[in-house]
Amino acid sequence: MIRITEIFYSLQGESNCVGLPTVFVRLTGCPLRCSYCDTAYAFHGGEKMTVEDIITEVSRYDTGYVTVTGGEPMAQAGCVELLDSLVDKGYSVSLETSGAIDLEKVNSSVVKVMDIKVPSSQEDHRNRYENLAYLTQKDQVKFVIGDEQDYEWSKEQIVKYRLPDFCEVLFSPIMGRQDPADLANKILRDQLPVRFQVQLHKLLWGDTPGK
Repeated sequence: MIRITEIFYSLQGESNCVGLPTVFVRLTGCPLRCSYCDTAYAFHGGEKMTVEDIITEVSRYDTGYVTVTGGEPMAQAGCVELLDSLVDKGYSVSLETSGAIDLEKVNSSVVKVMDIKVPSSQEDHRNRYENLAYLTQKDQVKFVIGDEQDYEWSKEQIVKYRLPDFCEVLFSPIMGRQDPADLANKILRDQLPVRFQVQLHKLLWGDTPGK
């Protein structure tokens, strides 16, 4: 059984699949407490569901894209089985993860969108850099940036771990803290090999859960 906060259909608001109609499966629970977290409602509660019941709910929507998210989905042991089952059903599956938990057993067909926590998150000590070994060109590393320190620190990580050599790198502003245009200008000024992104779903629907 897996504890689920919500299953909903929306446009993908982040990653390199932004704008695509997607079913989101949000698992309950997270061991991190990032300062900018916008899904704290998923820390507790939820409903226990079997993998079969989750697949049935996902199949109600006419799309080939499914994102498994949280909270931190990998905090639940059943997440790996769920990912495998979605892949077996022919879905294009992505996993949104903090990267603080071992990703070795994640199905190789799943697109991993892994955060590297910046200093202002107050959880950067939880970064599990060993997970970088499990990323490939189809996967993405995301830096959610709130200030100048975060930006400079993120640039250092790109160079230190040679991230663009083996995965795509995303820079995203923390809504309400980092001006998006300012971050975009810095990326262009420094000619960084990253994809700039904003949270499309927040531009469209604000902070409404389930969108």
